[in-house]
Parts: sequence; C-alpha cells; structure tokens
Amino acid sequence: MTLRVAVVGSGPAGSSAAETLAKAGIETYLFERKLDNAKPCGGAIPLCMVGEFDIPPEIIDRRVRKMKMISPSNIEVNIGQTLKEDEYIGMCRREVLDGFLRDRAAKLGAKLINGTVHALDLPSNNTGAYTIHYADHSDGSVEGVARTLQVDLVIGADGANSRVAKAIDAGDYNYAIAFQERIRLPDDKMAYYEELAEMYVGDDVSTDFYAWVFPKYDHVAVGTGTMKVNKADIKKLQAGIRARAAHRLEGGKIIKVEAHPIPEHPRPRRVVGRVALVGDAAGYVTKSSGEGIYFAAKSGRMCAETIVELSQNGQRIPSEDDLKVYLKRWDKKYGMTYKVLDLLQTVFYRSDATREAFVEMCADIDVQRLTFDSYLYKTVVPANPLVQLKITAKTIGSLLRGNALAP
Repeated sequence: MTLRVAVVGSGPAGSSAAETLAKAGIETYLFERKLDNAKPCGGAIPLCMVGEFDIPPEIIDRRVRKMKMISPSNIEVNIGQTLKEDEYIGMCRREVLDGFLRDRAAKLGAKLINGTVHALDLPSNNTGAYTIHYADHSDGSVEGVARTLQVDLVIGADGANSRVAKAIDAGDYNYAIAFQERIRLPDDKMAYYEELAEMYVGDDVSTDFYAWVFPKYDHVAVGTGTMKVNKADIKKLQAGIRARAAHRLEGGKIIKVEAHPIPEHPRPRRVVGRVALVGDAAGYVTKSSGEGIYFAAKSGRMCAETIVELSQNGQRIPSEDDLKVYLKRWDKKYGMTYKVLDLLQTVFYRSDATREAFVEMCADIDVQRLTFDSYLYKTVVPANPLVQLKITAKTIGSLLRGNALAP
C-alpha cells in the first residue's frame, strides 16, 4: 500500500509538512483555497529558520539588526546591541514566504489543490478512509466544482478558524486579533527603517499585547495585537499606534488593511484519530512575543517526520497513538518555552506600570543577549549564576520602581 495524506492549508505549517511527506515518497495532497493569500502578520522570522528551512535571500525583505522598545511614556530603548555582524531578524511578506514554501512542496511531489475544504467525514473504524469534501477552484471560479477525496491521514494546517479542528471536535481556545495597515512611506522616512523595527507598549496601543512598525520591501507594516475583538476597540488601538508613530509615518499612504485571529494557547485536543493539527490550527503562537511562523513550520515538519517514521515511509497506516508521539516530542521540546512566555505576558503586560518596567529591563545588555539568543536560535543557553542573579535583581528593581508590584 501507499499511504495517502491530505494537508489542509499551505501556510508555513502545511507546506513544511507536505514537503517532508513528499520527500519520503508518501502520496500527499496539499489544499489551499487562496493561492495569493497574504495573511496579516508582522512577518518576522528568526535566524535559525533561514538555515533550517533553507530560506533563500530573496525571500527576506529586510534584515533587522536594530529594534526600539517604546514604553507607554514614550521612553525609547535601543536593543540589538548584542547581535553579531551576521545575525539578524528576517522580515518577510507572508504572500512571498508562503508562496515559496508551497511551490517547493509541490515541486518535490505534493499534489497542490486550489480548493476550499468544506467538510471532513470521519471513518467508522480504525482503518477506514477520511473523506474530504471541497470546492475545486482550478477552473478559476469562486464557487468551484464540488469534489471529494479519500485519504488515510489528515493534517489540519488551516489556521485559527480551522475547519479540520471543528470536524474532530478539537475544542475552542481564546484568541487575539492582529490588525495592521501596510503603509508606503516617502523614501526619507523609509530610510529610517532600513534595518530597524519598532515595538510599542501601552494601553493606548494594546491593552494586553504590543503594537509594531515592521519594515517590508517597500513599505512598513503598522499594527496591533489585542484580545479585544470589538471593532470599535481595535479601531481605537490602531489609531493609538498611528498617533504614537505619527512623526515617522508622515506622508505615508495606506496600501492595504488586514486583520486575522491569533490563537492564545494550544487547543485541548491536537490529535484525534488519524487527524493531527499543526501551526495556528493547533494553537502554536507564543504569548508575549506573538511569534508563530517558525513554530508553525517546525510543527508541520515534526508532525510529518513522525508520520514518515511510524508509517515506515508510507508502508503502514499510523494509529492515533502513533500521531500522539508527535505531540509528546513537541511538548518536550517547546512546552517550557510557551509556559515562560505566558508568564512574561502575565507579569509585564498587565498595566502601564509593568510595561514601563519591562522596557527599562530591556535596556540591560545581559537581558538583551539572553533574549536575542533564545529568539534567534530557539535554544535557551543558561546564563552563569552571577548573570542570572543580576537579571533577577534587575527585574525586581524595575518592577519596584514602576510600582508594578502593587496589587
């Protein structure tokens, strides 16, 4: 037999899963409803992703080596001083990055289907086929042609509003909204953001997250993330970041407005039967930083690697217990990262006083070094005890000075 796997969604998670499966010779179907989709996203990727996922230079719009953290009272702290000459944060447009990863998976053998998945019929036994109902848009029509496909396994990589997750009753999760405007700036204003990104914190720009100005190829992405899903609240917060950054955005022209939900924690169930969730569908966006691209791609690859291994390169159908090996590996590798970032968001994003303390703390070189090393390489190298003690003292001192420890 030859294992048949459907991957629903061709963002970084789905495309990375499909690429890994196709390389192993497994019959892989990759669904994407909009081939020109541009997901609203800051578009930052860590340096380790560039090498690990073979991202070519032309996919990266900007190499950010400087970053400003801007407090509620507009105190600016320059971070990035610890970066080496060859280190940077990559800034990408999602339509470019996603298109590259999707096309690469297709070239390696994944069968790309331009289709909208509407429903998933579950089998009545442990070996029966899953039936995917979808609208095929290959004829160019919006409505598409109704079709079905039967497969042995399904990987849900279809984002925060995942239909695959709903089909397997994966459970709900809280979500935030990412809202951003793409703004094309005059050349002199754009030059300021040549290799610089800005992060703003404060109740005026986000009550529970942060706002950003991130440079792209020929424009900047200006946005906010918030748990408030009311349109009036989001509009008010976006006006806040526009006002805070107004002197740097003067003369800019809005070329696109985008919004998208962002999961706040993993779903209660990420594997049910022979269906596995990855990326945003699984809830793999980190708290505090809001990072999701690398973790999406990594989860897709790890899930697919587990399938390749335990199916013996497609010669047997993996069970639910087999797929749960992927979850065990994922949680062992990254579970603590999510817990730490969740704690950081709880402590530092709860008031303007704590945000002031957070920005003050970011001025410390040791804090910067630890933060950038963990972000760029996704490995936390323990600081020596004296440095760790210094960071702890610095944190407590910053919180006390900002009266942030008051109830």
